[in-house]
Amino acid sequence: MVGILIFAHDTLGESLVRCASHVMGSRPFRLKHLNVGVRDDPQALLQRGIKLLKQLDDGSGVLILSDMCGGTPCNIASRLLVPGKVEGVAGVSLPMVLRALTYRNEPLPMVAAKAMSGGCEGVMRLPVESCGHAAAAG
Repeated sequence: MVGILIFAHDTLGESLVRCASHVMGSRPFRLKHLNVGVRDDPQALLQRGIKLLKQLDDGSGVLILSDMCGGTPCNIASRLLVPGKVEGVAGVSLPMVLRALTYRNEPLPMVAAKAMSGGCEGVMRLPVESCGHAAAAG
């Protein structure tokens, strides 16, 4: 089973883990997060990331989901990537996390691809007719 590490600013990763646990009915195994605060030392975060990867990997690999490309979490996560063992995807969202969890028994490259498709397909404009126009009633 592919391990999943969410590497994100502040408490976003923690919130995504809680939300995924809510949707799935319990906390998924081999799902962890690493919060990145404004005062955190990047080198210390890198070392914590290495420890978490070791905890998460059962031999199937680990998928790192980071919040935004170019930010500190993503920059540190990119230093942890190992082709075929540790893959990374930026732009984490709840649909991305749920898709990765759903397909995590597949090979690591497939889990990464499914996570990306979940992220892309989870972004859509809501149709106006489904809104109920409650804001206009006020």
